Amino acid sequence: MTDINYSLTGFDLAGGDRYGQGGRPEPRIRVNSRASTALAMGKSRLVVMMAAFTVGFGAVGAKLVDATVSFGGAKEPSVARAATRTMTNSRADIVDRNGVLLATSLHTASLFADPKLILDAREAVQQLTTVLPELDPVTLLADLKSDKRFVWIKRNLSPRQQQEVFRLGIPGLNFQREERRVYPQGNLAAHVVGFSGVDNNGLMGIEQAFDTRLKESDEPLRLSVDVRLQHVLRKELVNAVDEFNAIGAAGMVMDVKTGEILGMVSVPDFDPHAPPPPTQEQDTDPRFNRNTLGVYEMGSTFKIFNTAMALESGRVRLQDSFDTTRPIKIGRFLIKDYHPVNHWMDVADIFKESSNIGSIKMAEQVGPNAQKEFMGRLGLLRQASLEVPERGWPMIPNPWREVNMMTISFGHGMSVSPAHLVQAVGGVVNGGIMHPATLLKRENPNEVPGTRIISEQTSITMRKLMRLVVTEGTASKADVPGYVVGGKTGTSDKVKGRGYVTNARISSFAGVFPANDPRYVVYVLVDEPKGNKRTFGFATGGWVGAPTAGAIIAQIGPLLGVKPQDNNSPEIIQAMAVHPGAVAPQGAQVAAVPAALQAGGEED
Repeated sequence: MTDINYSLTGFDLAGGDRYGQGGRPEPRIRVNSRASTALAMGKSRLVVMMAAFTVGFGAVGAKLVDATVSFGGAKEPSVARAATRTMTNSRADIVDRNGVLLATSLHTASLFADPKLILDAREAVQQLTTVLPELDPVTLLADLKSDKRFVWIKRNLSPRQQQEVFRLGIPGLNFQREERRVYPQGNLAAHVVGFSGVDNNGLMGIEQAFDTRLKESDEPLRLSVDVRLQHVLRKELVNAVDEFNAIGAAGMVMDVKTGEILGMVSVPDFDPHAPPPPTQEQDTDPRFNRNTLGVYEMGSTFKIFNTAMALESGRVRLQDSFDTTRPIKIGRFLIKDYHPVNHWMDVADIFKESSNIGSIKMAEQVGPNAQKEFMGRLGLLRQASLEVPERGWPMIPNPWREVNMMTISFGHGMSVSPAHLVQAVGGVVNGGIMHPATLLKRENPNEVPGTRIISEQTSITMRKLMRLVVTEGTASKADVPGYVVGGKTGTSDKVKGRGYVTNARISSFAGVFPANDPRYVVYVLVDEPKGNKRTFGFATGGWVGAPTAGAIIAQIGPLLGVKPQDNNSPEIIQAMAVHPGAVAPQGAQVAAVPAALQAGGEED
């Protein structure tokens, strides 16, 4: 048998039959040791190569999956980290007190580019502007020609826009998954909820005030407002603005037992999906919240506080009478009543007829120091407690002198926001305990913080006086059958800069219902209304604010579950009766009521 040596690399030829078909012996092949070593090395290299290919293709596949699922792509490291935060930290929903959605977040795709991968910047701009016409071609071209590796093109595309861009097939473009804040109620609660920016940061209202809470919690943030009341408020305020050709209006509804704000509307308003930029002129700025940020001289609605202060001091009794027959002179200024009378008036008449002179005489019994202390007790010397960042500071006199005491007694010389006024009125009528106003729903109404500001007896007296204003005084147009409305009208000249504006006024009404067992405060302010034929040219609180509030109460009463009562029942009349027992000095004469007033043309 002949021995044959082969030197082979990578192949094993040993084995097989020793004999061929003809029975003759086949040559025996023997592989030496060098060939064996080479074969082993070949096997190892093949395994390594196969493993390398497996790992490489696996990595590519993973990238493709990631790109498909998360709209990902090549990004700068900082941008990638930001995108990850956006995807993992979804903002919580905001809902009204009944769970109605006010704000939520939807996943969207945002378009970005790597300019280094754009083959033809001009062609890319031309194609993109055909499907996204809102893009600025000049700015976009400059971005795509830049040396940057990442530029945003458009944030938060709609699904249709994303699909149209995708079909263009432009290299260097990609999508990033983000979130877009959506406000299902639109303008309805814009000043309360506010809005957030493209980076999901709150920029106004509740969105800004609770930015961290909304990012870190999945639980919806439940507000105190009621969408149903918002609809009623907005409708009637818009009607008032249209009818009286006003520049704006504001309105609020508050639960006096809990301090919860059930409704808050300021018009003009805005679409939170596309908020307008702020303007220098706040009177016409849709983002300006007249309820919380605006501060105004409130006119005769302040007589609620002046009268409560006088009665609470013990130095003025309900039956006390004051000489209101002559104007009061301060330096070169003369303070008089809108409709002067030639007789003395008791406290009830002063409040009912809205006498400036009588209000000053009552304040003089207390003094400026006690007046300032009382206003501080009502929370009127500091920012309101509401949970929105848009809050105005009161404008108060310093020093607080006797002349300031006089003008403040009838609502001039001191400016506060409607939020201040509503909170304080609630404390005056609810038994004397002021609860801090809130835009968050109270989870436990039995544990509401509060501060006593007046006695319960003074509170009861003030309810009766406010009811008297509606039944016999300047607010007759606020009366609503079944709801025993009480309140006070207010008309004040508008302050701008260092002086008053000619023929510009604030007309308002602060009401409570039911006055015999107060539950809700309703406030209406109309900014610069103009009289019309129906109002005989009047644009005061009695003609503008009172009827608007009455229309609101008539609609929200049933929604709030307030059981109607007979306003003229003996029980209601007796409960609301005011018995001052005052007798005017002998010889005093009662002035005739002007014809315009007989038709309802009250001062306030």
